[in-house]
Amino acid sequence: MNGVSGTGSVVGEEWGARAARSRALAVLRVRGRALGLAVLPAAVAVVLHAGGLTGHFTGAAWDAARWAVTVLAVVVLLAAAAVALVVARARPAATPTVALAETAAPDLYRLVRDLADRLGVPPPAAIALTPDCDSWLEDRTHRAHRLHRTTGGDGAPVLVIGSPFLWWMRVGELRAVLAPVVAGTGPAAHPDIAAARRFIRGLDAAVAVPGDSGLDPLRRLGARGVGQVARVLLRACREHAAEMERGVAAAGSERAQAVDYGVRIVAQEQVGLAYAGWDRLLTRVALPAWRMGRWPSQLDAGVVSALTELSRRDRLAEGFSSRLGERPACDLLEEPGAVDEATSLLAARLFHGGPAEPSPDWAPVEWSQYPEEVVDRKWRTDAARLHQVLDGLGMASTSGDRAADAAGPTLTEVMAHLTTTPTTSRAVGPKATAERDADADADAAREVEAREDGPDDPDDHRPDSDDADEHAPDAEHAEHAEHAEHAEHAEHAEHAEHAEHNDGDHNDADHIGDHEHIDEDDDEPANPAAEALAGALSALLAREEAAREARVAAETARTAEKSRKSARRADKDRQAAPHAAVSGPDGPLPLFPLQPPRTGRDLLADHVTAMVCCAAVDTAEATPGLDWLDGPALLVGGERAKDLGPRVLALVEDGDPEPLRAWLALTGVRPEKPVRLV
Repeated sequence: MNGVSGTGSVVGEEWGARAARSRALAVLRVRGRALGLAVLPAAVAVVLHAGGLTGHFTGAAWDAARWAVTVLAVVVLLAAAAVALVVARARPAATPTVALAETAAPDLYRLVRDLADRLGVPPPAAIALTPDCDSWLEDRTHRAHRLHRTTGGDGAPVLVIGSPFLWWMRVGELRAVLAPVVAGTGPAAHPDIAAARRFIRGLDAAVAVPGDSGLDPLRRLGARGVGQVARVLLRACREHAAEMERGVAAAGSERAQAVDYGVRIVAQEQVGLAYAGWDRLLTRVALPAWRMGRWPSQLDAGVVSALTELSRRDRLAEGFSSRLGERPACDLLEEPGAVDEATSLLAARLFHGGPAEPSPDWAPVEWSQYPEEVVDRKWRTDAARLHQVLDGLGMASTSGDRAADAAGPTLTEVMAHLTTTPTTSRAVGPKATAERDADADADAAREVEAREDGPDDPDDHRPDSDDADEHAPDAEHAEHAEHAEHAEHAEHAEHAEHAEHNDGDHNDADHIGDHEHIDEDDDEPANPAAEALAGALSALLAREEAAREARVAAETARTAEKSRKSARRADKDRQAAPHAAVSGPDGPLPLFPLQPPRTGRDLLADHVTAMVCCAAVDTAEATPGLDWLDGPALLVGGERAKDLGPRVLALVEDGDPEPLRAWLALTGVRPEKPVRLV
């Protein structure tokens, strides 16, 4: 190991750099073999033609072979030229970022250049921000990307910085975290590594060409063939490319050990903490706002509040808040508010699929307006949707008082609809099982007696209440006398045979078929009313989500078409296209959905909770609030109501309203009063 070369333009003698260069040459050898395979038929054709001219390969057989190989060579060369053209012209995918010009962050550019000088590597060509907790170098030397480059640096990559780092980290911590990333510009400048990366990115872009919406059927068929060839080459290069990137990372880490190594150890703790706070802020705080057509315009500032709240609650993070007295890295920006707003809008596009530009239905919201604009509107919208479903099921008018229905929807109606009687709850334990078996024996004995007495009296064959619950399908057809009589006789015969074979001695195994709905939780829900209501809510929300996605897709298509026209016009005029503050994402939106689809029971619990919160705000002087770690919160007397969730689940899952009624009485909420909806 001879140390760092210090020139910054060539790979030094680090072990990682040598390994990266070796793997890059392996990737280039794959490209060379593919090229050699493409020209091999042409070389054979040249040899055959040369042999014919010199008189060595003469005769009809040689003539046929000569022309067959010539045709094959022409076809292979044309196919190879098509593949090479597509690979060269395909637009590699670029990470959606917010471009940061040097005039917008001169101090940050100065910090990065000083860091590159200390590391002995060339500085990045530009700096961009992404709404993620990560930083990396990205090659944007393709001509489609060069149209949007703002600063120089031919061949140098772009430094992409996670925007939460700028707001949570201090200046020294940011410099320590960026040191190994910036050190990667040294290996990236080596011709072999740069060529290997361009080849890999071109193949990756060629694989995605068949999905372009602007291709006609014939061109799409040809693009699929090119994509198959590109996949074969990618599989051949996959292992070498992965090892090359590991070598580049190792080389950068080795170079960066001489710069702020001690601070970097502490800064890595802040990286993990920032990731946890950012994920919590997006899923708990930002996502409800995005669903309401509002996007928080200061997400990066919000992550500071979220992490400060975390440090207050968690004793493991007590020391982190003391760092806030130092200079934050966002002071390196000229206008932190404008940059935060741009990254917040990009985060909404990536994680939710929102439009690219603000509109009346997609408006920014400040944190001070969040409780009123998001929390209160969300609760009342969910409550209105819940009562809409109840009205559609025909339940609202029968659930509560007529006078209350005329005045407006009430929480009492919802609770009455979801409340189940004690007889429908499932019995558990040995005693309950013995009682259930005894009842079954008595039912069987009565049915045997009825069978022996004969069908003189139709009332004798009428099933009792327990039997009717088990044979609900037969009871539904009781209006048809002929079918009912046939079903009753069949049931009597089955139970009589069962009683004769068991001689009155029954156990649990004898009743598995008759009482399967009691033993299996999934077959018979504890609260059928809740299940029906949850299914209707899920269907309604699915329709609303489909309509929203259709609107977003139409807006995305218009924006993409406008961008393509602008790029074609700029390419034709050989001028730079108008620079967009946010580079558009490649592919359908959202690229990174935050949460999987929720179950119907979860949706119902959320809507019932919203109804309870609306009643509390309207009748108990409670207020909507914002919890930085948990999102929308109900404030009662200035304190967050923390015990509401389990009580709502008891009503939804078990049909037991008593825990919720106790909470309402303790809080002073009047469920019989009408609730104001949206």
